[in-house]
Amino acid sequence: MPTPPTALHPHLNALNERLWQQADTFAAEHVAPRVPRMEASPRKVERKIAQLMAARGWFAITAPATYGGLEIDHVAKTILIHRIATVSGAAAAILQASQIPVGALVHWGSHEQKSLWLPQVADGTVLPSIAVTEPDTGGHIGGMETVAKRDGETWVITGSKTHIGNSHLARMHIVIARTATSEVRTSRALTAFLVEHDRKGLTVRPHRPGLGLHGFSFGRLDFDRVRVPAGNVLGDVGQGLAVAQSSSILYGRPNLTALSLGLHEATVHTTSQYLKHRPRYTGALSDLAVVRDRIGDMEARLRAARTLTYQAVHLLDQGLPCDTDLINAKYLGHQWAVRSGRDAMELHGAQALDTDYPLQRLWRDIQHTYPPAGTGEFQRIHLAKAALQEAPIDWSQQLAIGTARAHQDPTAA
Repeated sequence: MPTPPTALHPHLNALNERLWQQADTFAAEHVAPRVPRMEASPRKVERKIAQLMAARGWFAITAPATYGGLEIDHVAKTILIHRIATVSGAAAAILQASQIPVGALVHWGSHEQKSLWLPQVADGTVLPSIAVTEPDTGGHIGGMETVAKRDGETWVITGSKTHIGNSHLARMHIVIARTATSEVRTSRALTAFLVEHDRKGLTVRPHRPGLGLHGFSFGRLDFDRVRVPAGNVLGDVGQGLAVAQSSSILYGRPNLTALSLGLHEATVHTTSQYLKHRPRYTGALSDLAVVRDRIGDMEARLRAARTLTYQAVHLLDQGLPCDTDLINAKYLGHQWAVRSGRDAMELHGAQALDTDYPLQRLWRDIQHTYPPAGTGEFQRIHLAKAALQEAPIDWSQQLAIGTARAHQDPTAA
């Protein structure tokens, strides 16, 4: 079983290295045997792996110990997603999707909200989701059509959300809805709500499989005048955009970067092993210079992606401003994984198209890491703003003090 590369040692502590081994062991023992079944049954949602990860407290890995969490760092979270993704992108997607709303709760929840929900996440009783994207407007938050209207001591939510990670596993959803008219700026027009899965009027559409990530649920939620109490507002009224953006940048993007990295690593490993053992003349395909040239390019991309991934989350753990680094790691990590996937498909020839061979699964899965948490175009626009010194608020810096406060017991004298 591989140990962490020496290039990552500056970013890892002893606990991180033990977690690396634990994640690899878990993936080999519990995930790998289930992958064939998940691929053969794309219309089924994988629940057992979610239960096993929940039992280890991994969904609450960054949550404060005060609320039952493991209170470890973002590097540790990245390790879990990365290592599991080398065996199954779907299993890693299940893990990362519910860590995003956990981050929103940690940063924006009241003591009462965190006391209620985080212990349930930590003990595996509840998995949360975060619902932002909509059927007609996609990720265009400013065009959001789901509305919430105040009615006495309750809010009434009407609308639909789609592409919601763990939609069929979640027992609580963080829902972003419009609470002001279109004349109000988006930065003050949206609000985040905690919505229990069994609220009257909330419907989860039947699971439909995607191109890849078979077993992972990313479906649609419909809200037909769903009532929630005023105490279910996450943060303040009008802070919904901040909740969504900060969660996407600090959790969504690094999580997807780790997912891309795991799939990238598996692609390079699968390809190099195939070429080493594929006979050609008196040797193997890997002996050919033209083939080695392409393998070398794949390895270079993988090493660069790995360094960017862990460097960015290490900065986040240090409380340093790193929004742009997180965005860059997600953008280039996906781009490089796609390029290596294309090379792998070509180097395998017809073998790549065999549905019983893992490469086609890896290629399909990597397509799912492009749209969430901002497309490549959106990432490049943000990078351009950084180059022009026009970057917006840096959430990694803004929430550094809040993170430290979240790990303290607010009831202590």
